[in-house]
Amino acid sequence: MKMIRTFLYSAVASAMLAGGSASAAVSQDEAAKLGDSLTPMGAIKAGNGNEIPAWDGGLVTPPANYKGDGRYVDPFPNDKELFRIDQSNVDQYADKLTPGQVAMIKTYDSYFIPVYETRRTGAYPEVVQNKTKENATNVSLIESGNGLSNYQTAIPFPIPQNGLEAIFNHITRYRGGSVTRNVAQVTPQPNGDFSAVKFTESFTERVQLKDYDPSEDENVMFYFKQTITAPSRLAGNVLLVHETINQVKEPRRAWLYNSGQRRVRRAPSVAYDGPGTAADGQRTSDNLDLYNGAPDKYNWELKGRKELYIPYNSYRMASENLKYKDIIKPGHVNQELARYELHRVWHVTATLKDGERHVYKKRDFYIDEDTWQIAVVDHYDGRDNLWRVAEAHAMQVYDARIPAYAFETLYDLLSGRYLVMGMTNEESDPYSYGVERSSREYTPAALRRAGVR
Repeated sequence: MKMIRTFLYSAVASAMLAGGSASAAVSQDEAAKLGDSLTPMGAIKAGNGNEIPAWDGGLVTPPANYKGDGRYVDPFPNDKELFRIDQSNVDQYADKLTPGQVAMIKTYDSYFIPVYETRRTGAYPEVVQNKTKENATNVSLIESGNGLSNYQTAIPFPIPQNGLEAIFNHITRYRGGSVTRNVAQVTPQPNGDFSAVKFTESFTERVQLKDYDPSEDENVMFYFKQTITAPSRLAGNVLLVHETINQVKEPRRAWLYNSGQRRVRRAPSVAYDGPGTAADGQRTSDNLDLYNGAPDKYNWELKGRKELYIPYNSYRMASENLKYKDIIKPGHVNQELARYELHRVWHVTATLKDGERHVYKKRDFYIDEDTWQIAVVDHYDGRDNLWRVAEAHAMQVYDARIPAYAFETLYDLLSGRYLVMGMTNEESDPYSYGVERSSREYTPAALRRAGVR
């Protein structure tokens, strides 16, 4: 994998500072805790004296049977389920579950939480860890919290002071620099019937482009391209996104290529609660990756840390020995294949601002402290009813030191339907990291070339 080069955003940072006041970064004394009592990414290094162990550097050595092919085999095949949380004992464990998880258990007889030994496998490359510590005393929020000052790469706020800083850690987290993945998405009917939509997706940080020019696109964080490969009625449609750092100053740039019409058009609806791609109305644009995009519609409150049972080390869910029909069941995925562990998470509540519109009035985010990946989200509608529950089945990409998701789920408690994004079980070449790309691949003109049936 290529060494991560540094983002050079000094010019845009100065422009942003001129337009709004900055929140303060933490002190040198606080930052000194990183790598000491805190992990390099800001998690509490010590265990809790019971289920949660101390962090010892994470999982950075592949198991002997890993072939280096992007098929991440289970490094803990002999771990046994310790116990399960179901309708018979859910009230006993409710303080370590989200309201959404409790609702799922109470709604479905077949939904349960299988609990395993906690293994703190989260790890990032050393260069990301070092940059994160540097960010702690240098990066700040500006433009009423909608932009970052002095941000270059890695986690901007390893010691977050508010909810916006915590959610920016998820949005900006290192995903591997440049990666291609082949994935499937399904939106099952209530009886479990489904038809998969398949994508080839590429993600590239701007500084990973081989023709990187620090004077161009200084407000861009990364480029994303998503090509539908199946079914045939959708194949060839392409979405291109230039993800900006300050999306209020400069909204996300998005284009769609329609292979039937053979035309490219701007796509301003690919944001906020605009419909998700080929999702049958089962998610919004900002549901992808559990949350993405501009945070300006919400007030963000940092509730603090808590211990929670979350999906973790979900290698079995990504096994090539499984078919999608083995995973997809009526109402929810096959929980017999799931693995949950007790981890500390940051709890962040987002409440819709007065005068703003979005289908979700409130969201509760639970963010893994070791990786800054969101693990669970509870979504509430305009009547304050719990509506949707998102879970990300996390796994560590141990040969590249990158936290990732086996897949994401989004359950609709009202309709009985759900969505799964990012499955790779039946796909060839599921993950490729360190892919060399140029800026020409991420232009609107490139969409026509990419969108051929």
